[in-house]
Amino acid sequence: MKLHLLAIPAELNHGDRNILWLLSAAFFIGQYDMTLLSIALPDIQAAFGIAEQDIGKLVAVGRLGAIPAVLLALVADRIGRRRLLVVTMVGLALSNIATACALSAEQFMYFQASARLFTTVEEILAVIFVLELLPDKHRGWGVGFLAAMGALGSGLAAVLYGAVAYLPGEWRALYVVGACAIFYVAWLRRKLPESPLFARQQTSPKNHYWAPLQALFMHHRREILVLLTIAGVFWFQVSTTLNFMSKFLQDNHGYTPAEVSVLFIAAGTIAIFGNVIAGRVSDRFGRKPTLVLAIAIYSAAASAFYNTDGWLLPITWMAAVFCYFAVEVVVGAISGELFPTSCRSTAASLRTVTGVLAGAAGLAVEGGLYSLFGSHGPALAVMALTALIALPVTLLFLRETANTRLL
Repeated sequence: MKLHLLAIPAELNHGDRNILWLLSAAFFIGQYDMTLLSIALPDIQAAFGIAEQDIGKLVAVGRLGAIPAVLLALVADRIGRRRLLVVTMVGLALSNIATACALSAEQFMYFQASARLFTTVEEILAVIFVLELLPDKHRGWGVGFLAAMGALGSGLAAVLYGAVAYLPGEWRALYVVGACAIFYVAWLRRKLPESPLFARQQTSPKNHYWAPLQALFMHHRREILVLLTIAGVFWFQVSTTLNFMSKFLQDNHGYTPAEVSVLFIAAGTIAIFGNVIAGRVSDRFGRKPTLVLAIAIYSAAASAFYNTDGWLLPITWMAAVFCYFAVEVVVGAISGELFPTSCRSTAASLRTVTGVLAGAAGLAVEGGLYSLFGSHGPALAVMALTALIALPVTLLFLRETANTRLL
């Protein structure tokens, strides 16, 4: 049963499979980069002498770089996905090199903000391309496959971080390694074709630059507001509860970098299978029930992680990571399926930006809760429970999109 769920759909020809692999690099590299910031946070804090209460601000400013992604998404809905998928790769590589050369916390934040911009656009366009490429009954699987490649990227970052003390430049070397891989993928993508669904609509008259954004709030207001509410509520807490896990293990439970790497690798391995299975399950049983279950389990597991010790730590860690990726998969699919091709990238970017802004707010709130409780553990446990607010919104207002025809 599991092997069947993981199998690449037989309907995909050789060319489509090659495109899928090229697109999956967006998630592989994006999650590699995000995992570096999370797993190496104690090293980065030490390198720049960042105060404990300012850690959340460092992560928040870096993530705010995703906000201008809306402007590039508007371009993608007008001229297509292919060219931007190459340009953003080059921009991400240069941002990673700059991050490796940062001389202060401020420079590090700005370069990471730039990297987040290009990573955000990359992942949005990769998901949209896959949704427009695959048959209706396999779209969830396709988004899950991309996320599984992201889990592999996280695993690679964890493996390399285990040897960070032996690398020249330590954590900086990990960003240089990532940049080299990104340049290579950008070169491979030079002959990437245009998304089939977008290509079929290229003959339609071009509207003004803001037309996709205008169409969303004129013709799809209910759908976009429901999507943004779910994204805002969930990512409000996930930016803190997920990114502080490595730091919490090292500071509160005495884990070494090598031990944290082992946990990341184990969780990443589970996530590889979980992403694809979550996509398949949502194709078969629906996006709504899959999303509700994943959010509920993530909230419980993340809250338990910050309230336990011993052998329960890795169990709750893996459950939280598994469900986080499941939420990413389902919300990513829904973000594209709710809207027509003419404004699909714009809608997905608004969802991402809403999550980023909510995450930044969550990081700021966590700083206040840290001051109130005197430690990160109880503050993060409380924040994890706020994800449950998304459940009634999902159940009552979200339209089911599994196996529907894209326009």
